Amino acid sequence: MVDIAEKAVTRRSATARSIVALPAEVLTALVEGDIQTKKGSVFQTAIIAGIMAAKKTGELIPLCHPLGLDNCLVNIHFNEKKEVVVDCTATITAKTGVEMEALVGASIAALTIYDMCKALSHDIVIRETKLIEKTGGKRDFKRT
Repeated sequence: MVDIAEKAVTRRSATARSIVALPAEVLTALVEGDIQTKKGSVFQTAIIAGIMAAKKTGELIPLCHPLGLDNCLVNIHFNEKKEVVVDCTATITAKTGVEMEALVGASIAALTIYDMCKALSHDIVIRETKLIEKTGGKRDFKRT
């Protein structure tokens, strides 16, 4: 674990994104902005899963500080390629950043979409998970 004792407490935020490509047979289950399966509302479940995962990041990743997040938001929408875009933004006022929490939240939300839709098709691809932006701490980052 990295010693953060000497670091300053600052407001920190991070946003991560996962992209999920769904085949046509899954997209046919889209009703009013969400996919309905036998397991229920896919996007609503994925949002809850992403938030729960972000809160447990310190338990999942060795040497990651356990953090009490100030907030965690998961937003799911479609891009112009009809892919599902999962954005997770984690915020905290602390001595360490929340990039890992945002990345874990986006990843688990994407995996939840896969899990809930795999009965419709296994031709689902989680294309990428990446950090989009972080603020606070030593340096800010924004992917262009």
